[in-house]
Amino acid sequence: MTEASGESIASVIFAAGKGSRMIGFEGNKTLLPLVSSGSVYEGEHPMLLEVLANLPPGPRGIVVNHREEDVRRVTEGLGVQYLHQPETNGTGGALLAARPFLRSVAEEIVIITMGDVPLIRPATYRRLVMELSGRDFALLVFEPTDRGQYGMIEMDGERVLGIVEWKYWSQYPAARQEMLHYCNAGVYAVRRSVLLRYLEKLLGRPHAVRKERGGEWVVINEFFLTDLVEMMSDDGLLSGMVIASEEEVLGVDTPETLARIQSIYTRMAGLQ
Repeated sequence: MTEASGESIASVIFAAGKGSRMIGFEGNKTLLPLVSSGSVYEGEHPMLLEVLANLPPGPRGIVVNHREEDVRRVTEGLGVQYLHQPETNGTGGALLAARPFLRSVAEEIVIITMGDVPLIRPATYRRLVMELSGRDFALLVFEPTDRGQYGMIEMDGERVLGIVEWKYWSQYPAARQEMLHYCNAGVYAVRRSVLLRYLEKLLGRPHAVRKERGGEWVVINEFFLTDLVEMMSDDGLLSGMVIASEEEVLGVDTPETLARIQSIYTRMAGLQ
């Protein structure tokens, strides 16, 4: 059975971060407005609410840390579960914090998405779920107009091998670079039983990352969600991918990208 035939889908939404490049903004990044009034930081309709509205029906777990109380206030009454991430230690760390939620739900299909990528349509999430038919996991990808320093999807035919960071693929021979067409959008569908099994393996793959915390430089053990993709592929699990437009998977990284997303949303919602 697929979501299209009525199956409930569990969703994990990452909403723990502040957004270090959002200069002058101290709140939770996922609560930034899609409809601005004056400043891009002020307005209505927080991004997180749009993400929740577009996901398939089913239980939702929101991973929280920074300004957790604000996230709880904005989403009060929506029937979501809050999954506290003790420290912001990477996307893999966020998913590790979601293990109690993943163990508690009955749904076998899980969507993993981000609270600051608000333009993904319900139909795209449905396509991602449908891609799991006969597969273990599926990635949402896009073909960038400028590859810049994106991580790129490495393929073997139609099989996803992994996600290669720019510092590595930029060293590939030109012919091999030309074979890299798609970027990872950071949104996934995966079978819950598979995900829980590989999250235990992820615990053995920490990355020591030096970060500034409270004015001091410290070493944090971070966990990367992209490592899960590599481990699953190495073990021969069946993967798929769904291609979305670059505009649809645009995430908020800077005030400039926020302004662009607000403009796109205003146009899509017919608010101009």
